[in-house]
Amino acid sequence: MTTSDDVTFVSLGLSGPLLRALEELGHERPRAIQAAVISAILDGRDVWASAETGSGKTAAFVLPLLEKLGTQRRATTPGRPRPLRALILVPTRELAAQIGEAIDDYARHLPERPKTCIAFGGVSINPQLMSLRGGADIVVATPGRLLDLVSHNALRLASVEMLVLDEADRLLSLGFADELARVLSLLGRRQTLLFSATFPPAVRALAEKVLAAPLRIDVARETVLGSPDANIVQRAIEVDETKRTPLLRHLLATEGWSRVLVFVESRHSANHVAEKLQRAQIAAAPFHGDLTQGTRTTTLEAFKDERLQVLVATDVASRGIDITALPAVVNYDLPRSAADYVHRIGRTGRAGEKGVAVSFVTPDAEPHFRLIEKRHRIRVERERIAGFEPTPRDPAAASAAPVRDPHGGVKGKRKSKKDKLREAAARAAK
Repeated sequence: MTTSDDVTFVSLGLSGPLLRALEELGHERPRAIQAAVISAILDGRDVWASAETGSGKTAAFVLPLLEKLGTQRRATTPGRPRPLRALILVPTRELAAQIGEAIDDYARHLPERPKTCIAFGGVSINPQLMSLRGGADIVVATPGRLLDLVSHNALRLASVEMLVLDEADRLLSLGFADELARVLSLLGRRQTLLFSATFPPAVRALAEKVLAAPLRIDVARETVLGSPDANIVQRAIEVDETKRTPLLRHLLATEGWSRVLVFVESRHSANHVAEKLQRAQIAAAPFHGDLTQGTRTTTLEAFKDERLQVLVATDVASRGIDITALPAVVNYDLPRSAADYVHRIGRTGRAGEKGVAVSFVTPDAEPHFRLIEKRHRIRVERERIAGFEPTPRDPAAASAAPVRDPHGGVKGKRKSKKDKLREAAARAAK
């Protein structure tokens, strides 16, 4: 029986130019997800894979995609744009840029490098229209901007041979379902690869709709959360809501983290916490969707280059940001969705590195953190740090505290649909 330790990039069927690039990039052996899917993709199979951030999934689909484009070249008509052969759909600008960089890295020694275009919203469409003149072999795009380009007749999708849906759960949770359906309607027969860290019902329904007899792979649990030798140490610190920023400053002063990614629940909170850290002479900056793409790019580069110690981000940063050797992630606010916990902490402990993920658990957030533990079959021991212990609570008040809805939101703060209907009926009866 062949084990993952017996698999090499050569045995997976990759050619010399790709092997040379992998060697230069320091990739000695395939990661688990790569060993599981590369040969199947080269054989033309559809793939349905569960793979966490940091598991090596980008290379798992980019490498066979490049191999197939290189070995199965399509004749082009002189004077006509080259047909689009591979389409990669992603939920965020940062993930699109990251995949574009990976394609450039792995394709560096190919005798004929594919023309790749990166397309996302939030910036002018004109440069992207210009880059598509003459066609493209690969397009990496967010769904909305892709449809904009189609409406401008900048590209046609009927020629696509390979479709990759990366972070499919995030594509759906961010409201791309309608755009995704429109894109799928424009495609012809193709090989489809679906990658997702979590598989809620909407993703399962999508997979059953777009995949044909797929190879099903699940390596997510062992990569981030499951095994005793997991790369991420998870911590949960009990603290009052008002003491979270002082506690964060304390950890920055005592833990020796060169860089920390801090997650908050809103854009306002990102600005507010970053400003408080700046006033304490800590190099920090906010990162969220209200910032221009130029600001997001320069901020992220400063963080990668260690000119910033702290990046205070909303969940826009929980997918698609690849930061080498990030020591720590802090959940200043817990994620609204239990599934997003995995994506947040997956920013650290990547590519075999060790990392720590710290969650601040306020008394009101304790039930929600227990839900996160239940969903991911984990148990994180609670800590208390001297000087930051939560204030003892009145048991009666604690029992009345609102509980977070497992699907996001807070139970107890909003009236249910039935309650609203009852109130309307009572008013009508008066």
